[in-house]
Amino acid sequence: MKNFNGKAIYNPSGKAGEYSYWACNFYVGCSNGCEYCYCKKGILAGAMGQDKPQLKKCFYDKYDALSVFEKEVTKNLEEVRKHGIFFSFTTDPMLPETKELTIWAISYCIFREVPVKILTKCTDWIDSFFLSIRFEKFYPIETCVKFIAFGFTLTGHDELEKGASTNIERIKAIRKLHEAGFKTWASIEPILYFDSATRMIELSMEYCDLYKIGLMSGSKPNVEDLRSFVSHTNWYSTIKPGFKIYWKDSISKFFTTSSWTDGCCVQRDFNIFNQ
Repeated sequence: MKNFNGKAIYNPSGKAGEYSYWACNFYVGCSNGCEYCYCKKGILAGAMGQDKPQLKKCFYDKYDALSVFEKEVTKNLEEVRKHGIFFSFTTDPMLPETKELTIWAISYCIFREVPVKILTKCTDWIDSFFLSIRFEKFYPIETCVKFIAFGFTLTGHDELEKGASTNIERIKAIRKLHEAGFKTWASIEPILYFDSATRMIELSMEYCDLYKIGLMSGSKPNVEDLRSFVSHTNWYSTIKPGFKIYWKDSISKFFTTSSWTDGCCVQRDFNIFNQ
């Protein structure tokens, strides 16, 4: 795998690399107000912890950002077609301030047959998204569903995400998108409490194709509680065939063997579009 670090797209590493081989960041900062946000901590806070999204300083404006994105995608076309592009690690890509540029980029990816993975905590964009993609850009829904997988972060704690849509609204959005034919996934990260994480999975599992599950950075869980949570979550695959889970390194590192996994568990290179 190459190590590409462009202005718009790049190969993330570390914990971010567990989400995708390729990612796109147009903005820094976010208005969701998540109290646990990693961008608001440590050395990242000054550059990426703003309460409102701002276009990255390397771009003159949104049109320049899109132009750069198109050039970088074209330069890496074979690889991004293979792995897809994730939006976004430094903001929510579907905020009122960010969604227009995200949709432009998605439209270009569909044109170049590049899969796109979105992760958001917002839901009020869904109806306008269908209009933007299907009519302005002339892509029928049958084409869109081949190249877009929608993900929502589910923690079960609205009080810690006061600027975002509620967790229940996100689950309703997952259902709507799933019923429209899109691949859907959920990020159960960070796990704030095992019981609330379990509840989020129970409420969304009928409509989710994949879960990516991880602990809060720096947390030290009770290993027996963690083992019980893992076993119980894996058991859900007996209820819903095709139920897939990627246990992030923050969890899998506590287990010395693969005996805790089963057929529902996948590795980080799992391709949701081939499911």
